Amino acid sequence: MSPVSPAAERLAAWEARRARFQGLGILEPLLERPGVTDIYVNGPREIWTDGAQGMQRTGLCFPDDAAVRDLATRIIASEGQRLDASRPCADVQTPDGYRFHAVLPPVAARQTHLSIRLQPALRPDFSALQKAGMFSEETGELIRSLVRRKRSLLISGGTGTGKTTLLNAVLGLCPPTERLVLIEDSPELEPDHPHVVSLRSRYANAEGAGEVTLTSLIRQALRMGPDRLILGECRGAEVKDFLLAMNTGHEGGGVTLHANSAASVPSRLLALGALAGLGHDAVAHQAANAVDVVVHVRRSGVHRWVSQLGLLSLEGNDLVVVLAVEFGVDGDATCARAWSTLAALAGLHGSRPASWQSSPQGSGPLTGGVRP
Repeated sequence: MSPVSPAAERLAAWEARRARFQGLGILEPLLERPGVTDIYVNGPREIWTDGAQGMQRTGLCFPDDAAVRDLATRIIASEGQRLDASRPCADVQTPDGYRFHAVLPPVAARQTHLSIRLQPALRPDFSALQKAGMFSEETGELIRSLVRRKRSLLISGGTGTGKTTLLNAVLGLCPPTERLVLIEDSPELEPDHPHVVSLRSRYANAEGAGEVTLTSLIRQALRMGPDRLILGECRGAEVKDFLLAMNTGHEGGGVTLHANSAASVPSRLLALGALAGLGHDAVAHQAANAVDVVVHVRRSGVHRWVSQLGLLSLEGNDLVVVLAVEFGVDGDATCARAWSTLAALAGLHGSRPASWQSSPQGSGPLTGGVRP
């Protein structure tokens, strides 16, 4: 093996210094890896990626935890935030489009932890998701019909299941004559649509000033003439204003929500409503009237798919999700109790695809009918 020249050594040293003080430092090469959606740093010698190939450990390492902390402090400070002993957790959105979250010890046990969500270079459209196996042709036509008829959708699922990806693709199905107003913590939605207005919340700066909340943005959005109001993710007291907006003539809206199953969506909404000071009955009645269809997505390894379609409904004073269709990981579909009502919402008059099975419990309409 030929010895490394002094010039090459100097160049390598310069590249190392540049990487330390620019961008994501030694993590920069991970930005170029196809299909990577997330980078996780669990300490200087434990760096993982997640994405199209699933969770994978990389061979990259920081020199020590101080280097991880230096990177975190620099990125957070560049966005006007502070990361130190008095504020050991911070989250920012960078101009490059990635979301950067950092936690310092002792809140993070022993070592600094980073979580970085990347913006995909290309966002798959609805047809591409169908080809990738996220849903069948029949399910795709059903969702298209729901969008055409301005039914509001709540897309639920766990972390990394593709909730935002699906919502983004669904928004591309909206008629081009409609005005979409998007409200997000971080700009993840970029639908293929000619008339989109995007609003983004903002944290307070290091002096505690300048905060813009999702709640305030929902109120501003209502003054902007939206045909459809979209909340990228509901995870706090903003649920109150979003449900109110959906109940005041703003049909065809969309939102994502973290939930382990469609059945757990009501408890999540009730918990978020409590943060806004809403009681059980208020949340239940508002949500049942505001949300037409729950679309639940799951993940198994690298495969993500629509696993359940259901309807938010009131049973007495209890908010529940009544299943309409359930899909196995292999794509097998079983129509359930709310199928006829879902079909009516989509204008399908109760017919179901020949390959879809009928549940032994039946698939009759829900009490209360369907709004036109």
